[in-house]
Amino acid sequence: MPQKPYFITSPLLLSMADLIINGGKVLTMDGTVINKGTVVVDKGLIKYVGKTTKEKAEKVIDAQGCVVMPGLVNAHTHVPMTLFRGIADGLSYAEWMKKIQMAETKLTSSDVRSGAYLGILEMIRSGTTTFADMYIHEDEVAQVVEETGIRAALGYGMIEGLNEDTDTKLKSREIFVKKWNGAADGRITTMYAPHSAASCSKEFLIKVKELAQSDNSRVHIHILETEDELKTMKKRFGMCSVNLLNSIGMLGPSVLAAHCIWLSDDDIDILKEKEVNVVHCPSSNMALGTGVSPVPKMLGKGINVALGTDGAASGGSLDMWKEMRCTSLLHRLKDPQAMPPSKILEMATVNGAKAIGINAGVLAPGRLADIIIVDIKKPQFTSMDLSSALVHGAAGCDVRTTIVGGRILMEEHRVDLDEDMIIEDAGEAMKNKK
Repeated sequence: MPQKPYFITSPLLLSMADLIINGGKVLTMDGTVINKGTVVVDKGLIKYVGKTTKEKAEKVIDAQGCVVMPGLVNAHTHVPMTLFRGIADGLSYAEWMKKIQMAETKLTSSDVRSGAYLGILEMIRSGTTTFADMYIHEDEVAQVVEETGIRAALGYGMIEGLNEDTDTKLKSREIFVKKWNGAADGRITTMYAPHSAASCSKEFLIKVKELAQSDNSRVHIHILETEDELKTMKKRFGMCSVNLLNSIGMLGPSVLAAHCIWLSDDDIDILKEKEVNVVHCPSSNMALGTGVSPVPKMLGKGINVALGTDGAASGGSLDMWKEMRCTSLLHRLKDPQAMPPSKILEMATVNGAKAIGINAGVLAPGRLADIIIVDIKKPQFTSMDLSSALVHGAAGCDVRTTIVGGRILMEEHRVDLDEDMIIEDAGEAMKNKK
């Protein structure tokens, strides 16, 4: 059997690489774990993964006692909602939504910028290297992504009839998509982001679909997050959101479908047939009492299911390790073998990268150098199974180093950002928002 490409012999030294990570337990997410492995990074890409190398680099990181793995992908969030953390805890979904929407009317673009900085800081610290976002004042989020070095797929949220007339809203979103796609040296990609089939008319959704097809853009949308949405859609159209979106030709591999809780077996078959990417957000779903998504059934059908935190106003944090642990425990309530830890790690890395359409999620030559280093020299990681130890034992604070596109955003827990100022500004932005 031929060797995998990351076990090739390192070539003779021709030039200095940018970065070498040595000595760690390399979890490639491609079916291989390399003890005391080496990862070579050059020009934003992974150049080599294996045991040893003759390469030299300007920067060498000693990862002994750590896991070196792909960065986490938070495939559904509303990052500036860090500003609303805790203001609506314990409310039903309808009450929560009403309170949040009232608070959002008080948001300025400056507030959104502060919330984006706070959320991105939290994600860098906890090992998320890419996130998919939909929110208002999304230009501010894009600017913060550009400034901080993280990677993101951004959508300017759309609820029909809110704040702008339909034509103005569609035009402004088209401008956003074209302005920011490929920005920040390619770290930003853009999407159209209608909130849901229940909050947008059929005619509006058709126009969004046409714009997305014209711009070769992805669509990020909530689908069947609540039972009320299911009832509303059946009353209004005689069919659920999945069938409505399918009837207008919106569903396909370029769709990122958040939540997908109230699905029938026929709905699951449609999502599979159309190759829709689903994002599971267990913390948020539990917090708001919206239900349990049939993730094991979707995975069993071969649907690409990623993980997301949703906004911190519902899920409480943007820590993807918490999301992995919740996924494991939630689905074990019904079937203890439903969600193996290795599969959950795939959801947070490989599947997330596929859902967003980026060349990441696996440590292999030619992939984006989005890498994290997790300190496992701690009691909770003494385990016979590495995947289980990470899913059930890791938290954001265990991430030691975060790298995006070969650029070190956090090293030895130190982030190249003014954390005190970010936290202070966010605290000011939170005032008078209740």
